[in-house]
Amino acid sequence: MDLFAKLKTNMGPLGKHSEFADGYFSFPKLEGEIAPRMKFQGKEVLTWSLNNYLGLANHPEVRKADADAAAEYGAAYPMGARMMSGQTSLHEQLEDELAAFVKKEKAYLLNYGYQGIMSVIDSLLDRKDVVVYDSECHACIIDALRMHMGKRYVFPHNDIENCEKQLERATKLANETGGGILVITEGVFGMTGDQGKLKEIVALKEKFEFRLLIDDAHGFGTLGKTGAGTDEEQGVQDQVDLYFSTFAKSMASIGAFIAGDEEVILYLRYNMRSQIFAKSLPMLLVKGALKRLELLRTQPEIKDNLWKIVNALRSGLHENGFSTGKSNSPVTPVVLNGTVGEAAALTRDLRENYSIFCSVVIYPVVPKGMIILRLIPTAVHTLEDVNETIAAFAAIKEKLTSGHYKNSELAISFGE
Repeated sequence: MDLFAKLKTNMGPLGKHSEFADGYFSFPKLEGEIAPRMKFQGKEVLTWSLNNYLGLANHPEVRKADADAAAEYGAAYPMGARMMSGQTSLHEQLEDELAAFVKKEKAYLLNYGYQGIMSVIDSLLDRKDVVVYDSECHACIIDALRMHMGKRYVFPHNDIENCEKQLERATKLANETGGGILVITEGVFGMTGDQGKLKEIVALKEKFEFRLLIDDAHGFGTLGKTGAGTDEEQGVQDQVDLYFSTFAKSMASIGAFIAGDEEVILYLRYNMRSQIFAKSLPMLLVKGALKRLELLRTQPEIKDNLWKIVNALRSGLHENGFSTGKSNSPVTPVVLNGTVGEAAALTRDLRENYSIFCSVVIYPVVPKGMIILRLIPTAVHTLEDVNETIAAFAAIKEKLTSGHYKNSELAISFGE
């Protein structure tokens, strides 16, 4: 059988809708300056789909720092991987400042978040080691664990009682293999917005011997007194062994970092294949990250503005009978019941008739019969934006409840 033949008959659970979805529901094109209001298919829409939490993407100081770095260094410098010819004092400065900010001994820059954490996990583990992880961990973590040749145990999302049971199993096996145990969870789960139960997990260290790695992509910059993340928010910074975050959210850029004890970071520097065999993070991104981190540290009012919008949006949604699940972070999922076809119809209605653009999440990302409209508030949204959105959501909720979308031509075309 031709390898490609199966691709023509089975496009996958999302790809099977490509005829209707491509360019509109999937791979949409937002145009213009990164801002709460952008252009979609030539029309201005109020946008809640950008992980620009602190509004730094178009902050004037950030834009200037990016432009100056591009003019000074171009996009190429430094050439080569860090280990060979891509090391600079500014890379080291950014690492030192990141480590100090998240209260770790050392940090190491990574080119991308997805690739980076996969390589971290791959480098840490051998076939003797055992992993215990939350079932809702991001795809990058799941992909990393697919490469792990040892045993892994999963616990239901934030179920600490079950996590303890998996640690009992892991401990028994690790004693047999002579390996160690790594627990992996997230600071903030990006789809549901709830925080990982870090405090409860670290309490299990009194009974079990393990190391804890957290992916705090959505918590870095948004949570904690100083914005240092979910572990700061929960008061357990000193008990998180490895802290990972990406620059793609609060920092509105490209890159990532891993932070922990000096000896562990030194080991990763010499063993992470994704960094040893890949080009160094370009200088324009390094200098841009230094400016973003400076603003994060010195202008706490930016984070305060974010939470003013988060709280107003969430209060308005709750007052109008919407559920936002267990979210206790800026991520605001609006949970509805309906088919894939209804999700498509109501999303089109929001965009075309109410000029509201947000991401829609359907099966297989969430269970059948569930629709999540995922809203990402930012520090540059306004209370007027919030009020406009609440009014639009109230209108589409009434239509969904009445069955209006179920009978629409679009829903029928999805075969629902």
